[in-house]
Amino acid sequence: MLQPSLRSFTAPPVYDNTNPIMLIEITPAIAIDDSELHEDFLRASGAGGQNIQKVETAVQLRFDVRHSPNLPDDVRARLEHLAGRRLTKSGVLVIEAQRHRTRERNRQDALERLLALISAAAEPPAPSRRRTKPTAAAKRRRRETKIRRAATKAMRAPPGPD
Repeated sequence: MLQPSLRSFTAPPVYDNTNPIMLIEITPAIAIDDSELHEDFLRASGAGGQNIQKVETAVQLRFDVRHSPNLPDDVRARLEHLAGRRLTKSGVLVIEAQRHRTRERNRQDALERLLALISAAAEPPAPSRRRTKPTAAAKRRRRETKIRRAATKAMRAPPGPD
């Protein structure tokens, strides 16, 4: 599986945009713009010590799968299938991360999980199995095994009335 990487390049100036666009490369053919990702921070549940009531460390990462211009149609369809319940009705993929105690670790965790999901969707599906008929030798072996098994079971049976 290919490892996603962050790559930065400078885009031509559009609307006086001086910030470089960050592309997140998933495969050599697929890269998403970091402006397509939306992060919300909220208070995490569970243990957190004295910070639990005042620090928003949990991350909710949103990615609009249906309207992303950087995803091919086949990858988009597989991603929607893989996302399952994490996909809203409007086609937004929501990933929540609150495993760690710091905001940065949770941001990184959410991004890694999103990239892993997109990478899995980018892999083409395995070819379907071609049905084959059993060979004559396989049929013969199966019959012989059945005959031997039946004989073993017949030996275990109590003797019948004569």
